[in-house]
Amino acid sequence: MFPLVLIALALLGSGHARGASTILVYGDSLSAAYGIAQKDGWVALLDKRLKERQHNYIVANASISGETSSGGASRIAAALATHRPRIVIVALGANDGLRGLPLGQLHDNLAAIVRASRKAGSRVLIAGMRMPPNYGPQYTRDFEQVYRALAREFKVPLAPFLLEGVAGKRELFLDDNLHPTAQAQPLILENVWRALAPMLKSS
Repeated sequence: MFPLVLIALALLGSGHARGASTILVYGDSLSAAYGIAQKDGWVALLDKRLKERQHNYIVANASISGETSSGGASRIAAALATHRPRIVIVALGANDGLRGLPLGQLHDNLAAIVRASRKAGSRVLIAGMRMPPNYGPQYTRDFEQVYRALAREFKVPLAPFLLEGVAGKRELFLDDNLHPTAQAQPLILENVWRALAPMLKSS
């Protein structure tokens, strides 16, 4: 559905101190700044905020447009070995939902990513997704519950909905009505930041 374009950015600005820890953003086009300038994406905005608030972290973006949870599970080991992150933000599943893939597979793939990250010594933040109501009440409800179940199962923080405050607002999406505009990115950042900030304080 989406072009498979790999975005692997390490935003290593001079504002970070030596020996900074890495936050790995592991998502799909919603985190890869699809259709907008990279500097305007929520991941770049996160890096900027970390600098401004003098958190000793850098941000690596290993998000791929079109990525599914299966693809994410298959490449997590390489991403962890490359970036050695202190924190992994898992923001996958939207493409699974849009394609109507089985939710059991979504759960198992995301669980594999969480397990691999924790085994590598990384802390995990899960960014949840929701499906539009036209997918039916049962599927949309069960889809959302996958993320809540994973957060409970692994006792990890959850940002309940990556697109909270964005979904349903046509003016905040590109012409494809799938990808958020630059104007939507600060809202997405806030959704992630609410769950991430306590992790930074306890690091």
